[in-house]
Amino acid sequence: MDNSIIFAVGGVILGLVIGFIIAKTLEKNNASKLVKEAKKSATLILKEAKSEGESLKKDKILQAKEKFIELKSEHEKVILTRDKKMADAEKRTRDKESQVSSELSKSKKLNDTLESKIKNYNHRLDVVEKKQEEVDRLHKSQVQQLEVISSLSAEEAKEQLVESLKGEAKNDAMAYIQSSLEEAKLTAEQDAKKVIINTIQRIGTEEAVDNCVSVFNIESDDVKGRIIGREGRNIRAIEAATGVEIIVDDTPEAIILSCFDSVRREVARLSLHKLVTDGRIHPARIEEVVKKTQKQIEQEIIEVGKRTVIDLGIHNLHPELIKMVGRMKYRSSYGQNLLQHSREVAKLCGVMAAELGLNPKLAKRAGLLHDIGKVPDAEADMETPHAILGMQWAEKFNEKDDVCNAIGAHHDEIEMKSLLAPIIQVCDAISGARPGARRQVLDSYIQRLKDLEEIAFGFSGVKKAYAIQAGRELRVIVESEKVDDQKASELSFSISQKVQTDMTYPGQVKVTVIRETRAVNIAK
Repeated sequence: MDNSIIFAVGGVILGLVIGFIIAKTLEKNNASKLVKEAKKSATLILKEAKSEGESLKKDKILQAKEKFIELKSEHEKVILTRDKKMADAEKRTRDKESQVSSELSKSKKLNDTLESKIKNYNHRLDVVEKKQEEVDRLHKSQVQQLEVISSLSAEEAKEQLVESLKGEAKNDAMAYIQSSLEEAKLTAEQDAKKVIINTIQRIGTEEAVDNCVSVFNIESDDVKGRIIGREGRNIRAIEAATGVEIIVDDTPEAIILSCFDSVRREVARLSLHKLVTDGRIHPARIEEVVKKTQKQIEQEIIEVGKRTVIDLGIHNLHPELIKMVGRMKYRSSYGQNLLQHSREVAKLCGVMAAELGLNPKLAKRAGLLHDIGKVPDAEADMETPHAILGMQWAEKFNEKDDVCNAIGAHHDEIEMKSLLAPIIQVCDAISGARPGARRQVLDSYIQRLKDLEEIAFGFSGVKKAYAIQAGRELRVIVESEKVDDQKASELSFSISQKVQTDMTYPGQVKVTVIRETRAVNIAK
C-alpha cells in the first residue's frame, strides 16, 4: 500500500518534471522564433529607414541648391541694379560736366564780347563828349553873334517867340472851337431828335390807365342779397375788413367796388370771388378770407416783381427791390399804372443807351427803379420826394453809383453826374407825355383821399381808417379796449374839426367812428 502511494507520488513528480522540461523546451523554441522574426523586422525597418533617409537627404540637398540659386539670382539682380544706377549717375555727371564746360566757354566768350563792347562804348562816349563840347562852343558863339545882330538877349528872344506862338495857337484854337460849335449846333438837335424818334418807334406799348372803380360780375341777382346779408351785416363786414366801398344798385349781375387804393380793391375783388364761389358768407368767414387774400396778394406782388425783372433781363436785383417793383403794379402816377410806366421807361432807356453807345443793361435797371420812391413802406417816407427816397433805397441795397444818381436826378432834385441821368429824365418824360397816358385830376384826387385817411390816423386809438364815397365819408374803426363809447363820440367830433381846419374840399365830409366789442370763448 505504501509502495503504491510512493510510486504514485513519484510518477506525479516525474510527470511534472517532464512537463516542465517539455514546457521550457517549447518556450525556448518559441523565443528563438520570436527573436528571429524580430531581427527580420529590425532589418526591414533599418532598410526602410536608410532608404527614407537617403531620399530626405537628396530632397534637402535639392532644396538647398534651389535656395542657393534663388539667393544668387537675387544678389546678381541687386548688383546689376546698383551697377546700372552707378552707370546712370556717372553718365549724368559726365553730361553735367560737359554742360558746365560748354556754359563756361560760352560765358567766357560773352565776357570777352562784353569787354570789347564796353571798350568800344567808352571810346564812343569820349568822342561824343568831345563833339558835345564842340557843339556847345559853337552854339554859344552863334547865340552871341545873334544877340549882337538883333540887339536882343537869348531870353528876350525866347519870350518874344513864345508870345507869338501863343497868339497864333490861341487864334487857331478859337477858330476851331467856333467851327466845331457851329457844326454841333447844326447836327446835335437833329441827332437828338433822330435818337428819340427811333427809340419811340421801336417801343410800342399799350397805355394802362388805372381807375378807382372795379366791377365784380355775379351769376344772378340772388347773390346780391347773400352779399348784403341780414340787415346789411355782411356788406358792412366786407367794407370794414377791406376799406372798399361796395355799391349794390340796379345794375344787373354786377357789383361795383370803389376805392382809390388798387391793393384794397384787388383784395376785396378776390375775397368776394372766393366767398361767392364757396357759398359761405358771414362776418367771421369774411374776415378769414380777407386775411388769406391779403397774404396771397403779398406773394403775388413778389411774383410780379420777379417776372418783371426776368422779362427785362435784369439780374442780381435785391429781393426788397424786387418786392417794390411788384408793388408798383398796384400804384398809379396821375392815373398811369406805375409798373407799366416803369417797364416802358426801362425799355426806352435800354434802346436810347444802345443808340448812344452806353450800357443798355444799366440803363434798363435805372429806368425800372426810377419811381420806386412812389411806393413807400411807411407814411413818414411820403414827406421825402420820391426821387430822393428811391435813390436812398437804391444806395441802401448796393446799387451802382450811376443808377443811384440817375434815380435821384430824374426830377432835378440833385446834380446829374453821368450820361445815364439825362436819359432817364428824357425817357420818363416821353412815357408820361404820351396822349392819354396820365390824368392830372385823378392823382390830386387820390392824394386828397390819402390825406383824409392820414388825419384820422393822427388820433390815438384809431385802428383803421378808410375814405369812401369819393371822399364824402371817412369811416374810422377804433380799438374797443382804448376807446369807449363816450370817447368814440368825442373822437368823431375831433376828426371832423381837424378835417374842416386842415383840408379844402367841396361839399361835406361825414366822419363815422365804429367801435365793435367782441366776446370770444372756446369750448374744449
